[in-house]
Formats: sequence, structure tokens, C-alpha cells
Amino acid sequence: MQKPSKTFNPLPYADFRSDTATAPTPEMFAVMMKASLGDDVYNEDESVKTLERYVATLCGHEAALYCASGTMTNQLAHRVHLSNPPQSAMVDIRSHVFNYEAGGISFHSQAAVYPVMPANGQYLTVEDIAPRLVLDVDVHYAPTRVISLENTLNGTIMPIEEMARIRQLTQEHKIKLHLDGARLWHAVIATDISMKDYCSNFDTISLCLSKGIGAPIGSILVGSEETIKKARHFRLLFGGGWRQAGFLAEAALWCIKMNWPTMEDTHRQARWLERAFRQVGCNITSPVDTNMIWVDTSEAGFTVEELMAGLAKEGIKISGNGRAARIVLHYQISDEVVGRFIDVLR
Repeated sequence: MQKPSKTFNPLPYADFRSDTATAPTPEMFAVMMKASLGDDVYNEDESVKTLERYVATLCGHEAALYCASGTMTNQLAHRVHLSNPPQSAMVDIRSHVFNYEAGGISFHSQAAVYPVMPANGQYLTVEDIAPRLVLDVDVHYAPTRVISLENTLNGTIMPIEEMARIRQLTQEHKIKLHLDGARLWHAVIATDISMKDYCSNFDTISLCLSKGIGAPIGSILVGSEETIKKARHFRLLFGGGWRQAGFLAEAALWCIKMNWPTMEDTHRQARWLERAFRQVGCNITSPVDTNMIWVDTSEAGFTVEELMAGLAKEGIKISGNGRAARIVLHYQISDEVVGRFIDVLR
């Protein structure tokens, strides 16, 4: 990877609400102008195919499918794996697929969903999962066909060693293992473990190209040739076929190459801001492993709404209410903005 270089923020405000809040830059528009003009429904767009090959190779898998959203790539993966009801998927109770995809697994895949809260409060382990597996024994229950993990989740990194243990468990019982790796890019940078090593533990992986990476739109599903062929068919069924998507694919590939390396600097900023919150008496409720800070202001003497009002005067947006806030950093947040944020805290 080349030396990280933060890109300027083209918006008139600094947005800490999500890492999806980044805006396209003139450099991205210039790259888009060079895109191919083929039809991706016919699998004839060279820019899309180049992106898919690049990410598949990066992950050490056979194929990839570029889609409009992470919800779509997650749902496509589960739909491919969940093909024979009665069936069930086991997920982290805090996960995106369980909380923020409109009940998609049940709707699209006709599957029961069993949410599990990790005993350690941070990530699922074999000890959480194994006792809850439903095997083909009792006709009263829906057998476990998929286990779905998320890394990072709430900005916290799931250890690759635990992923490998869960992979061994799924192989023993012929259960598919999916990863919502929307922010796996961050885990790779923070741990210096390769994307290929992480992805070797999974049958399918969903990678967001908007969160953190900063592309205007899209996520990509990675898996075997057979899996991606079936997912492509379901994508059309879901209404997700898109025609001249090459200009979006070009922007996404540019963002992987140019923005991904800047995450190390983003993590530094997150730790800097975490220290500032602690110094004014706030509690941090989740480990700051990457780019997210989960804040409880209960002991600091102010509400999130009061903090929002002060930050708004500096052109800074955050999300939260009452005494709880989630602060998310990304490549369009500068040190100067972080400094102004900290000045408001103090």
C-alpha cells in the first residue's frame, strides 16, 4: 500500500455520524469519466468485472459480485446458503443482518433467525455457538444452516483465532459461514493481518465499499464461482441488476487503492478523540479498536444534545441522544476538525 494521504472534505460540514457520510471528490469524478460503458446485467462491463476480479483475488476467493448495498450482499449470501426450509441462521444479536436489514433473512430465505449475545460482550465464540446449534435430530426445530459473523462490529475487532475455531466447528457440521465484513478493511489495517487470511475462514464475505473506503455507493460479495453465479441470479430477482454500473465500479476501485491506506491515520484520530472524552469524565462503552467511539456522558455532566449544539456551531455533526453517542471517523475527517471537536468538549 502507498503512503496514506487524507482527502479533503468537499462538504461544508464535518460528519461524524457515520463513515458512509463521505462525499465524492473531484478525483473520483475524473476516474468515473474513464469507465467502460457496458451492461452489467449481461456481465459485459469491463470496469465492473475488473473490480470484481480485483476484490476476489484480494480475498483469496474465486469470484465476486458488485451490488448496490451491503444489505443486498448480505441477503444474497444468506439466500444462496439457505435453500431448503425448515432452516435457521445463527447471528450476533447486535449484528447488522439482525437489526438493520428489515428482517431480510426471514423474508427472503424463509429461515428462522437465532440471535446470540456474546458472553464476553464483544464477539461470538465457539462456546457461545456450539451449545445452541440445531442439528438434524428433532423435527420440532429448524436446523442451523448458516452462522453469520460480523467484523468489525461496533468498531471492535473479532480475533482471527476465534474465527478459525468457529470455522472448524462449521466444517464439522457442514454449516455455511458468512461474514458481514462491511468494515473488515479496518481490521486488516489495525491488525496487519491480510484480507486473504481473514477471508479464508468463510464461505462468503460481504465487503462495503462506502463505509470507510469512501466510494459513492456499493458493496461486493465474495465467494466461490458457483455461489456467485447463483447470487447473480438472485440479485436480478431482488431487483438489483444494474446496467451501466462501470462508473461506480471505477470509483470504488480507486477508493480501495487510495483511501484504504488512510485508515491507520483514522484510527489514530479515534484514539485521540477517545482520550479527550475520557478526560472530561465520559465513559467509553466499547473498545476503540478502529474508527468508532461509543460514548456514555452520564458522569460527565452534559447530554448528547448539549454536545451536539456546541459542535453544530463548529460545523460538526454527530449522532446520539440522551447520554449515549456513537462517533465515527473516516478519511474526510482532518486533524484540524478533531482539534475543534476536542475544544468544544473542554
